[in-house]
Amino acid sequence: MSNESPPPRRELGEWLVEQGRLTERQFELVRHRQRRLHIPQHRALVDLGYATEEEAWRALAETQGLEFVDLAGREFTREELEVVPLKVILHFRTLPIGVDGDVVTLAFSEPPRQVDLASLRMLLHRRLKVVLTTPATVNRVINQRFGLGAETVERLREERGAGDASPDVVFDVPTAPTSAAVEATIADFVDQVVADAIRQRATDIHLEPYYSAIRLRYRIDGVLQSIPVPPGLRDLHASIVSRLKIMSGLNIAERRLPQDGRISLKTESEEYDLRVSVIPTKHGEAICLRVLGRQSLLLDAALLGLEPSQEATLRELIQLPQGLVLLTGPTGSGKTTTLYAALGHANDEGRKVITIEDPVEYQLEGVSQIQVRDDIGLTFSSGLRSVLRHDPDVVLIGEIRDSETAEIAVRAALTGHLVLSTLHTNDSVSSVARLLEMGVEPFLVASSLVCSIAQRLAQRLCPQCRQEDLAIPDMIRAEMAASLEIAPEEAHAYRAIGCPECNGRGYRGRVAIYEFFTVSDNVADLIVPAVKTGQLRRAARLEGWRSLREMGWIKVQHGMIALSEQRRLNHRLVPHLGDA
Repeated sequence: MSNESPPPRRELGEWLVEQGRLTERQFELVRHRQRRLHIPQHRALVDLGYATEEEAWRALAETQGLEFVDLAGREFTREELEVVPLKVILHFRTLPIGVDGDVVTLAFSEPPRQVDLASLRMLLHRRLKVVLTTPATVNRVINQRFGLGAETVERLREERGAGDASPDVVFDVPTAPTSAAVEATIADFVDQVVADAIRQRATDIHLEPYYSAIRLRYRIDGVLQSIPVPPGLRDLHASIVSRLKIMSGLNIAERRLPQDGRISLKTESEEYDLRVSVIPTKHGEAICLRVLGRQSLLLDAALLGLEPSQEATLRELIQLPQGLVLLTGPTGSGKTTTLYAALGHANDEGRKVITIEDPVEYQLEGVSQIQVRDDIGLTFSSGLRSVLRHDPDVVLIGEIRDSETAEIAVRAALTGHLVLSTLHTNDSVSSVARLLEMGVEPFLVASSLVCSIAQRLAQRLCPQCRQEDLAIPDMIRAEMAASLEIAPEEAHAYRAIGCPECNGRGYRGRVAIYEFFTVSDNVADLIVPAVKTGQLRRAARLEGWRSLREMGWIKVQHGMIALSEQRRLNHRLVPHLGDA
């Protein structure tokens, strides 16, 4: 006997409103998103953040009269999954979780249609028991056991007449299939990889060929993670590279030189730019895709990780008529994202905004953006001179790399322009010493520099599964208490656990930690040729300056980052409060 049930008597959202788990206003927004994107209500619920995936699918199971099973911690063997053909698992996104006589229990990621169940009964020659589980669980098991794109490889074998070939066969020289059906399938695989990376919030996609395999990795929250792929994918590498080159407008015949391109794509909810980098290696061309979300730049300043006082300071800085504002930190610390978020607030009808960058990572409406091209003489310094003749109000310089650019930027900040840029220093106060080392006169630095902001990106703890860390060392507890001006027993920290919402990692997303160094009149008076950074730091502390390490304790106390992340980022920065 099966438990296949008739359609629900009422909408999921309506049922949640009756249960008091959704407001009428939220239900209205869910229905609006459902109609606009043509997606089910349970997916709209998750997209809008009104429920986790597990909560939405549990509620869906109740309205459908189905049992919900939590398979998050279950590890499947190949033997268990071989109860049904691989094609069935991939096509219906279902997992066999048990057999009792002639009844097989199938866990679906979406409620199956009656016609599909009838087809499955005939195909399997068994009776069915249907249960529901989350799509994340089904995707995890399929990707772990068969590899991302397993259905693509299966389909390609059929289209190339290789259904009987071993999946482990690898060709020394990858062959590029030419049939239209195969090309379409390769395109589907590329789309699947990009969609999966976006779903997992990856910032980079790395596709690397080796002698007998392809390695696919995503950079998620700053850490590279391997993604399983089917063993038969190696002989399709040349076709995958060609597809990506065509999408990014690169020369598919050139395989000896590095190439760079860009792909623009649009999903249901957001537009993305993919920055493509291709380099030749011994076993083929390796590809890196940088995922740049356009709409994600238009963030509220608070979402970046700014504390309320820092957010207020940043908004004041953006509205200044002139001055130099610097973002400092190592590569990959999110400086560009912060600059663009700030630029979004500075970009209005009454101000002319021009940027000069290398490369132009994000495209902004209403902003004139210039791409640096050293090969034709368009450098930061030469481009900046031309920009200043174009009557701008706000100028963004991608990076101050040399003394000439620094000199021009400083003088522009003194002549009626608000100049935003980045600089490579360890902390905010060191930006003064860096400018002086570049040959900028001390009086020009003191007159032009308004604020220097240092930042780091930390992995954000998953709010669904984090747990309080009760083993805080006494020395750390004392430092937290002194920094936060609380009693030691009030200091709290949390640690990563792992759950389906964060793919078992314990972390989900990143949050920035900021250190603001504002150049007041008292601080400006100290900027002389032989000034010491420690002297500036002590003067700034008297006016409220707080180090990155101290700002990190706020994130620890609020459960945003773990103690281990704080130690990783800030263990060398102002190790004790008294040292500053």
